[in-house]
Amino acid sequence: MQIARNLTGEFDGFLRNHHYLIMDRDTKFTEAFRNILDREGVEPVRCPPRAPKCNAYAERFVRSIKEECLERMILLGERSLRRALREYSAHYLRERNHQGVDNQLLEPSNVVAFPTNPVQRRERLGGMLSYYHREAA
Repeated sequence: MQIARNLTGEFDGFLRNHHYLIMDRDTKFTEAFRNILDREGVEPVRCPPRAPKCNAYAERFVRSIKEECLERMILLGERSLRRALREYSAHYLRERNHQGVDNQLLEPSNVVAFPTNPVQRRERLGGMLSYYHREAA
């Protein structure tokens, strides 16, 4: 119950300004936990029973962020963790090609680059994450 109160906290709650929390049917999401979420205006949405592929996208993201980012870093507190998560999320959504969607970006930019422009390398998190792009005209 304390975790639910922390998640919905007025000043620093992760779920403030959010309306839904998608969760699986794990026993740690108790009735009391879900009631606190309801009371704070966050609707808990539970995955259907016996649907192992229902949560696959979230599980893939968690695996990616752990393997590609968090397991390679020494975090010095909540602030450095939040920065790493913010940087990795931007990389994951806007810069990293996804094979499941024909090697396309999830959130492509509106910048048009010509094939004759040179390819440039950019870094995130001190060079741990890299991506390549062409400069716009």
